[in-house]
Amino acid sequence: MNERATPTDASDDYLRAALARCAALPAVRTGVVHPVTATVITAVAEAAADGLIAPVLIGPRARILAAAEEAGVDVAPWELIDAEHSHEAADKAAVGAATGRLDALMKGALHTDELLSAVVRPQSGLRTERRISHAFVMHIGSYPKPFIITDAAINIAPDLATKADIVQNAANLWRVAIGGADETPKVAALAAVETVNPKMPATLDAAALSKMAERGQITGALVDGPLAFDNAISPAAAREKGIVSPVAGQADILLVPDLEAGNMLAKQLSFLGGADSAGIVLGARVPIILTSRADNMRARLLSCALAVVLADARRTGQLK
Repeated sequence: MNERATPTDASDDYLRAALARCAALPAVRTGVVHPVTATVITAVAEAAADGLIAPVLIGPRARILAAAEEAGVDVAPWELIDAEHSHEAADKAAVGAATGRLDALMKGALHTDELLSAVVRPQSGLRTERRISHAFVMHIGSYPKPFIITDAAINIAPDLATKADIVQNAANLWRVAIGGADETPKVAALAAVETVNPKMPATLDAAALSKMAERGQITGALVDGPLAFDNAISPAAAREKGIVSPVAGQADILLVPDLEAGNMLAKQLSFLGGADSAGIVLGARVPIILTSRADNMRARLLSCALAVVLADARRTGQLK
């Protein structure tokens, strides 16, 4: 681990543990799509120095080299695939992932939908049987364990079938990256209230998802809902409201009703609560590292660490 990425205080213990977990795993050959800013190049250099990724830079050569010069990073050791613009870079990255030349993708300085449109295109060969979704793995001192918030970046207003896929993707991620193959994650399907109200569609979806998990339509997860946020994460709040549930007060995964709710929740925890977060796209044949321009270096490294664990799980058959 290089000096700049070395955790220096107790608040960075989670980062230290995540990087230690990846130490025995090979660096993931990662297509960095349109890395034309110094911020992106710096993040790539940090992840490469920590042995998380083996970067393949894909985008306009002149702009990439200019960004590298601004960042003070020597990119000569890395492969660089020239592309005229961001659309072509996304297309070349998708081809590289589909043909097995790349084991992960990383969003650079382009819009999320531009990258994902190349991934979800039927001819890309990167789709699986499930809907693509996003997950934030969060860690905050006021909660006793890491947890997942989903979906806060891709599916704007998911219907019931999409939510089922979102839950399945998140449950698979939790078992591989957080809990373990023999553990069952507890999924709280969030709404504003903890009772079913026909006027509130999120409560109906939550109840249906709970039954779907009971009937095996969602596997490897214990789902309960509707649950309000307080009684999903606080045992005291659940007791006060008389909620008897194996999920209430100890959720591992928070399924939000829509993207806006999830995005605001995750950013509130990060910017006001000091939570660490890692963002990853699930449901494709390779993990996709999705970070924001506002993310700090910890968030970027944690996201890369997730990709390393997921790529290893696919390589070893833990994930299909």
